[in-house]
Amino acid sequence: MTPPSGFTAGTAAPPTGQGGAAPRATAAKAPDPGEERRRARRSRRYRWDLKYSPYAFVAPFFLFFAAFGLFPLLYTGWASLHRVELTDPTHMEWAGWHNYSRLWEDDFFWNALQNTFTIGVISTVPQLLMALGLAHLLNYKLRGSMFFRVAILTPYATSVAAATLVFVLLFGRDYGMINWALGMFGIDNIDWQNGTWTSQLAVSTIVIWRWTGYNALIYLAAMQAVPNDLYESAALDGASRWQQFLNVTIPSLRPTILFTVVVSTIGATQLFGEPLLFNGGAGASGGPDHQYQTLGLYLYEQGWVNLHLGRASAIAWTMFVILLLIAAVNAIVARRLRKSQ
Repeated sequence: MTPPSGFTAGTAAPPTGQGGAAPRATAAKAPDPGEERRRARRSRRYRWDLKYSPYAFVAPFFLFFAAFGLFPLLYTGWASLHRVELTDPTHMEWAGWHNYSRLWEDDFFWNALQNTFTIGVISTVPQLLMALGLAHLLNYKLRGSMFFRVAILTPYATSVAAATLVFVLLFGRDYGMINWALGMFGIDNIDWQNGTWTSQLAVSTIVIWRWTGYNALIYLAAMQAVPNDLYESAALDGASRWQQFLNVTIPSLRPTILFTVVVSTIGATQLFGEPLLFNGGAGASGGPDHQYQTLGLYLYEQGWVNLHLGRASAIAWTMFVILLLIAAVNAIVARRLRKSQ
């Protein structure tokens, strides 16, 4: 039998693909060493990015904290153990615990501590109660509720200096609007700046005015997270709005209330700007009889008026210990609240 045309005897016919066409033979390329190196570098950079980029993002905070927070804290603690004056801060004479033991015998320190506690109570309790009431009102659907939310936050955005100077005019003895309003009820002019309780009440009023709206918005955010089912169940049981507020809202806000109490207490411990500017002539003394001198003012007076940097550092660390005690009490109370729920 004769083979087909185009083929020779002894030669096998090439395999045909689909449709009878022969596939093209492709030669396997050898891997490029340069491309392999580039892929390895990209993979390594990707792993490094996943591993180290979070630390790079948070590094600026820790750098600034170390420079402006940790270092001053440690330096202040070291200076509190020395006799050092602000006029020559590099010359330190070891004093041990003398600066701390001196505070126990200093009547002005205990006076400042008592004033800080009194002003803190007078300003914190009404402030948080008013904030809770305002948040409860704003929690209901009101016309122009966004306007009221912005309005109550406006005092918080006002500077301490501007707010204090305005209140100094309001509490003026001869021409203040507060005495003018009290005079309409037959009350004689009150010397707000020189009295003990009157000056502390006036300073507390400034704090209340500035921070009530801020705390009200915190309470409002917490109230909006309370499930509506609780209010609906209470309404079906015949509870009024006041009963719903006492039996539903308040128990749900206990962690938030504890948070605002702690933050307000810390702020009261560090109170400085309002009493300093309330009577410009008195300066850091807090009135002629130190009647509203807080721990912050006493620290400023010792360090920047009397130039005793070691004593001021001891006061600063004493305030730090007080804040640690407040934080410890907060942790204990918060733990008990979690167990009771």
